[in-house]
Amino acid sequence: MTPFDDMNRMFDRMTRGFDENWGQGWNGGRGRFGRFSIDLAEYDDELVVVADLPGYDTDELDVSVDDGRLTIAAEHAAEREEGDEGAYLRRERHSASARRTVSLPAEIREADANATYTNGVLTVTLPKLHVEDGDEDAHRIDVD
Repeated sequence: MTPFDDMNRMFDRMTRGFDENWGQGWNGGRGRFGRFSIDLAEYDDELVVVADLPGYDTDELDVSVDDGRLTIAAEHAAEREEGDEGAYLRRERHSASARRTVSLPAEIREADANATYTNGVLTVTLPKLHVEDGDEDAHRIDVD
């Protein structure tokens, strides 16, 4: 037993209590706060954004890019169950929506952008716009 064991147990209890009352926001999860974790990586010819969005279907995701900003939105409505079969004793699955807008560090070829969604992870690939590529209007990105 170390001098910090009591403090670690107290911190664990406090974190657990926070999670039970307000979702997983304290330790990085999506929770009920409407935010989700993303990574933005820059390579020679492209930008890649990876977002953790577990629990959504592809058709519940909206990804768009406009004026140098990428917007990712997700909305999920909880299913309502009717009937006399039983009652919930605890219900943590609920409607959820989340939205993030990220400023992009480089101009991109919006028409060539693509997105994939696999196992709760959204990956958006944004090819960089080079001077000779020209100018384009805002573009919606389909999620595969």
